[in-house]
Amino acid sequence: MNQKILNKIREFTKARNWEQFHTGENLAKSLIIEAAELLELYQWDNKTDKLQEMKEELADVMIYAIMLADKYGFDIEEIILAKIKKNEEKYPVSKAYGKSNKYNEL
Repeated sequence: MNQKILNKIREFTKARNWEQFHTGENLAKSLIIEAAELLELYQWDNKTDKLQEMKEELADVMIYAIMLADKYGFDIEEIILAKIKKNEEKYPVSKAYGKSNKYNEL
């Protein structure tokens, strides 16, 4: 994880005394709310030209994900690499190539 970004998020939160509101539950809710706002850009079409709004909503999603990981002391790089490894086992190229099926339907 980029320590500069993590520190900036922590500083922003601390300066506003918002740590008190950042329970695991609240951070998870906020992440989903921001993800819904990202999805809203596609509400009536399968594409969007609102790229600036997309950047902002995507940043919000990532910020809340980083905050949630930080709250529990998770190493973001470690958990991402572990999940990719697990997915490689669940979705071997020989079975999943070019398919969107769930692992138990391959």
